[in-house]
Amino acid sequence: MGKYADVLIVIDLQNGVCYGGGNLFDLENLLIKVNKRISLYRDLDKPIIFVQHCDEELVPGEQPWNINSNIDFREKDFFVRKTHANSFYKTNLKNLLDKLSIHSIEFCGAQTEYCMDTTIKFSHGLGYKNLMVQKATSTLKNSFMSAEETIGFYENIWNSRFLEFIED
Repeated sequence: MGKYADVLIVIDLQNGVCYGGGNLFDLENLLIKVNKRISLYRDLDKPIIFVQHCDEELVPGEQPWNINSNIDFREKDFFVRKTHANSFYKTNLKNLLDKLSIHSIEFCGAQTEYCMDTTIKFSHGLGYKNLMVQKATSTLKNSFMSAEETIGFYENIWNSRFLEFIED
């Protein structure tokens, strides 16, 4: 069955993030990988938290803000709204994790160099054991690197410093 954490956190896999400004790199495989992890956590009866970014382009209730319909989210899951790259900043995430007695977190989602990186590093600083399946994050190309290079660059920084990579 492989390794897993106390909770799975899915960050910003919203319509406006997946399809806004160009599709996320390797989106189809990312969605398959994320749904596979969601299925595992459901089978283990472990909590799943969906984090949704809110800003002038991602307005709560509007189509771009909604979680991508290809993702298996359900009403019984937990949902956190954020306005910063750090999913803990001015949100109820830490209180929710405390209430659920969480010590380890598995992360997946977007965007690699923004919300994923910031949240993973902050979570590490709070003392959580962080896990991730390789390539369970994505981003867009930028003027410095391709999306694939960006993902590889950040996964190299995170590896054994801020999280442990696990098999899916």
